[in-house]
Amino acid sequence: MNATMTAAGLVLPTAGGESHFPPTPGDFWQPLFAIPGTEYYFTRPMLLMAIATGLLMVGLFVTTRRAAIVPGKGQWLTEQVYNFARNGIARDMIGSKDFMPFVPFLFSLFVFILLNNVFGIIPPFQNPTMARIGFPIGLTLIVYVVYHWVGLRKAGGLGSYIGGMLPAGLPGWIKPFILFLELITFFITRPLTLALRLFGNMFAGHMLLVVFIVGGWYLFKTFEPGLMLVALPAWILGALLTVFEALIQFLQAYVFTLLAASYIGGALADEH
Repeated sequence: MNATMTAAGLVLPTAGGESHFPPTPGDFWQPLFAIPGTEYYFTRPMLLMAIATGLLMVGLFVTTRRAAIVPGKGQWLTEQVYNFARNGIARDMIGSKDFMPFVPFLFSLFVFILLNNVFGIIPPFQNPTMARIGFPIGLTLIVYVVYHWVGLRKAGGLGSYIGGMLPAGLPGWIKPFILFLELITFFITRPLTLALRLFGNMFAGHMLLVVFIVGGWYLFKTFEPGLMLVALPAWILGALLTVFEALIQFLQAYVFTLLAASYIGGALADEH
């Protein structure tokens, strides 16, 4: 059996002319080696997540360790991203009174998700780690804990926090129904949609790129003139989709962080 490494970072086995295209969700697992003494595996997405963490740690340290009034290129770039997270996300969504303590958290969240998303179109990574549902769930749990903790501290207790979910002036008979809907929203719908939105966009985008780029390769290697001709527009479309995917990757990092900030802002609002 032979194996072919595709442009999307997938290893596609081929045997006796049998085609293993298109890729399946199982191709996203990509185990590298078994963890000794366990039944668990260290996977390629885990490696990419570790690389992203290391790159961010080193990059932020290097660009800020000698901060100057007149910034260099690295410091300037870091400051631009920081100011975007500070002013365009934290202050706008939380408010100028309470936003500063949450800027480091939101900035870290934004750059971490963005880098992991962009891995989907950068060789040799070409594998968005957020296309694995476990990673968005982990980030969502952190956001979930933060905004509920902020709300509980603001309200002064669980009873006041839950009571603050009800709009003022409601008739007594409808309050239990509205409270039920609010509890579903705060404790189930928000975290569920936050994780699934990021995961779904990254997963679907990567699958599209794999289909067009690897599909074009399968058409080309048939060496049939008609099919080889069709491979060219498939690759062109793959290149255009790569540019579009870069935009989606930025937007999904932005939307995730923006919603996290809006939940924190809502927990801090006086009317909550």
